[in-house]
Amino acid sequence: MKKMSYTNYLIATILVIIFLVPVIYIISSSFKPVGELFSPSPTFFPQTFTLDNYTEALSRGNFGRYIFNSFLVAISSTIIAILINTMSGYALAKFRFKGDSIIMLVILSTIMLPLEVIMVPIFSVLRFFGLYNSLWALIIPPAATPTGIFLMRQYLLTIPDEIIQSARIDGAGEFRIFRSIILPNAKPAIATLAIFSFMWRWNDYVWPLIAISSPRKYTLQLAIANFTGEFGADYSSILAMSAISMIPMLIVFIIFQRQFVQGTVESGMKG
Repeated sequence: MKKMSYTNYLIATILVIIFLVPVIYIISSSFKPVGELFSPSPTFFPQTFTLDNYTEALSRGNFGRYIFNSFLVAISSTIIAILINTMSGYALAKFRFKGDSIIMLVILSTIMLPLEVIMVPIFSVLRFFGLYNSLWALIIPPAATPTGIFLMRQYLLTIPDEIIQSARIDGAGEFRIFRSIILPNAKPAIATLAIFSFMWRWNDYVWPLIAISSPRKYTLQLAIANFTGEFGADYSSILAMSAISMIPMLIVFIIFQRQFVQGTVESGMKG
């Protein structure tokens, strides 16, 4: 048993190293001067440490606004997604009504649909409501996701029905039950959903490319992609901004890592 455990740890360590090598190389290369970056004999770590790549990108590319736009979109859509997906998961987990299984089946079936399939209908709806080329076009469409609803439903199934029934007997309404019982007990699943939602919105590129046309409303990922075309192939600045774009996700995961692991495990224990 111990031998198997040591083997698993060794395999996990090797995989972590493999996945971290590109990330570490991007971060280290962002501190290299241009000449060293394209040297015929490149090195993994910078021989000459410089912050010029960061100052140059921030001064030339107006990345402060793009970072603000990305934060606004990611945080707003995450908050809305948590509320809607948690409410939907609560309804599907604790209420029994005609067609509830069919509704859940339809929701799960939409997971198989790629964004490209529903891109045109979503775009048409945004144009109809006048949301095209606004940050609301990036916040509202992902407010409810089938993955989020499934995650919350699976986790809320683990909460005993007796607790909710006792609260109803004591005269608590559904909103109070949701606020005082469901939300506090669903913190691990909410943390997991928050990480996924923030990550999806922060790293999203395809949908902002379609829904946004004004450069002032670009998100960070869209700005990095357009940075090449606007200023030429300035890879030093692109590496610097790519390294900065990793920081928020790292912070979010560090804050919620314990709840993330707990929620991921417990949400799949009961179907």
